[in-house]
Amino acid sequence: MDQATERSKVPEVTLVFWIIKILATTLGETGGDAVSMSMDLGYALSSVIFISIFVVAVIAQIATNKFRPFLYWFVVIATTTAGTTMADFADRSLGVGYPGGASLLFVLLTASLAVWYWFAGSISVNTVSTPGIETFYWVAILFSQTLGTALGDWMADTNGLGYEGGALVFSAGLVLIAVAYFYTGLSRTLLFWAAFILTRPLGATLGDLLDKPLDSGGLAFSRFYASAILAAIIIACVALLPQRAGTHPGKPQANAI
Repeated sequence: MDQATERSKVPEVTLVFWIIKILATTLGETGGDAVSMSMDLGYALSSVIFISIFVVAVIAQIATNKFRPFLYWFVVIATTTAGTTMADFADRSLGVGYPGGASLLFVLLTASLAVWYWFAGSISVNTVSTPGIETFYWVAILFSQTLGTALGDWMADTNGLGYEGGALVFSAGLVLIAVAYFYTGLSRTLLFWAAFILTRPLGATLGDLLDKPLDSGGLAFSRFYASAILAAIIIACVALLPQRAGTHPGKPQANAI
């Protein structure tokens, strides 16, 4: 098969991708909190549970020979639920606080991307074509989801913006990235990872808005109820909205990053 048309096991990055990504990160927040807080399992044990699910899911994803939408998005949800409890464990249980947790996770994400770049010469999603590179891809996603959770909590709780204010700040950041994508020559790879990181705190603040108590600025939805609704919407989106595998290692398509 010609290189320019060879298909990857990760989806083409389109508007549908970002819609499902935001829904998945919101589910990660409500689902992670449901297990660690509502079920009272704590951040450490919940992190172990979700990391175990992530490892099993990512092994299945790497083992498959083509893009399978439901499997791919299940792994993303696994990274975002694990990211929720891991960030909460770093921020709260380890006592490093939001700035310390966010800084630590930023270093880990940067290191994972640097090693990936050193190994493959690129961190573009269009190069995700071998098990080794796909492993780097999922490690970077796991760290980016965890970093995004810490940023969302830091913005909403520490800076006094509340959940609505935090969601507006991160939405504005995503708008700026979209403007840069359409009107500047900035690296599409850099813009992709910036958007991927920012969609996580947007989902985190939206999830907190749904399930936190009224006196904390939330809507007081049951975490399990909110998670079930979000899961149903994601399943419908994956089943009904058009998605196709990305291409590698040729040039990105016009409407993809």
